[in-house]
Amino acid sequence: QVQLVESGGGLVQAGGSLRLSCAASVRTISSYSMGWFRQAPGKEREFVGGISWNIANTYYADSVKGRFTITRDNAKNPVYLQMDSLKSEDTATYYCAASTSYSSSYYLRDKRFYDYWGQGTQVTVSS
Repeated sequence: QVQLVESGGGLVQAGGSLRLSCAASVRTISSYSMGWFRQAPGKEREFVGGISWNIANTYYADSVKGRFTITRDNAKNPVYLQMDSLKSEDTATYYCAASTSYSSSYYLRDKRFYDYWGQGTQVTVSS
């Protein structure tokens, strides 16, 4: 069983930055594609960004493109979500997820194609 643990959330002013980390309990995470999703109160969980297992491709929701960056170093464990120019509408609980079978944009944008999920970390952006 793969466990994912997010960290790095917190309270930040609009225009500020945060870096979220996602650590896995297994080294084989380097062979999984990873995604970040977020869920605001009363809303569905939505795709934020994804990165293929071989780091060849990254994908972002239009709402965060140009502001958020996903990185990973497969020699090390964590996957990161760098969030810059934060807006109040970015306030949500952020989840990382691992997909064992998919790496293309079509699948990584869809939460149904992920096998493991973390518990989430809260990000609050004050305006």
